[in-house]
Amino acid sequence: MRGAAVVWTEGRLGMADTQGTHGSHDATGPEGMFANRLRKGDKRFRKWARTQGLTAFRVYDRDIPEYPYAIDVYGDRVHVVEYPRRRAIASGAADTQREEVLAAVTQVLAVPSERVFVKTHTPQPWGRSQYGRVGQDSGRIVVEEQGLKFWVNLGDYLDTGLFMDHRNTRARVREEARGKRFLNLFAYTGAFTVYAAAGGAASTMTVDLSNTYLDWAEDNLDLNGLADARHTLVRADAKAWVEAQADAPERYDLVVCDPPSFSTSKKMSGSFNVQRDHPRLLAAIRALLAPGGVLYFSTNFLGFQLEPKATRGMEVEEITPRSIPEDFQRKEIHRCWRMVAP
Repeated sequence: MRGAAVVWTEGRLGMADTQGTHGSHDATGPEGMFANRLRKGDKRFRKWARTQGLTAFRVYDRDIPEYPYAIDVYGDRVHVVEYPRRRAIASGAADTQREEVLAAVTQVLAVPSERVFVKTHTPQPWGRSQYGRVGQDSGRIVVEEQGLKFWVNLGDYLDTGLFMDHRNTRARVREEARGKRFLNLFAYTGAFTVYAAAGGAASTMTVDLSNTYLDWAEDNLDLNGLADARHTLVRADAKAWVEAQADAPERYDLVVCDPPSFSTSKKMSGSFNVQRDHPRLLAAIRALLAPGGVLYFSTNFLGFQLEPKATRGMEVEEITPRSIPEDFQRKEIHRCWRMVAP
């Protein structure tokens, strides 16, 4: 999990949210502007997604500042995330706008209300957020991405199980994986591992602190016919695990590290802060890289500053612009680097 400092509420859209509103959008008003933008995004990206082999993609990405929503299509379902401003919450305007937006979603995307999953993102002080399961109304389905399949869950967890903004980097990993020893740190549900395995990696090591996510990663490997003895899943604090491997003989040719911005857990000793801890983390990873080994390092902490000492001696290229897919219009969603060991 990325561990952004937020609090979420989650629910499934009920019939009462949309009754009596279909067809009522005035194209000249703000509500009509949103519906029109959503319609254009759906038309553009649905066609584009077919050419890319995607059944999960974004159709609206906070395009209009007054409508701060991210809207994703997952097969025949829709996942809506609201980013309300504090002033709108206090005045009640956020509730009114949410009803308008959800009515437009069901109408424009032609999705029945029971297939719309809604979450609200409310900023909190840095480091406060620790969250897990948020519901029991499972929206577990399989989606396709570039010839591979993944389980996602739209109803039970804050994130769906697939970070779509890393789609381009996953494709890079598959292209580079043949014959490589691959390491996936802070692995979440193992999407990068699936891509590496599909690309012909000689072996993969997948490390995450959550048994739930490791089971999910195993399900994803199995879904693609890739679950076998070459692919190892380890439950551990990724930072502590990497540091403990310094004297181990295993070295890796290809590594992905997408840590949370901040994380703390009873299963960890202390906390993890990507800005504070990345020099030590990257130094430990570098020690595990084979000569010429490649590390893809990413963070969604937008205030992040890469410390020069953290990559001393490595060839470093920031690939952020090329790593963000076309359907993500909000280009500051993450930063990504490709680092090569000497």
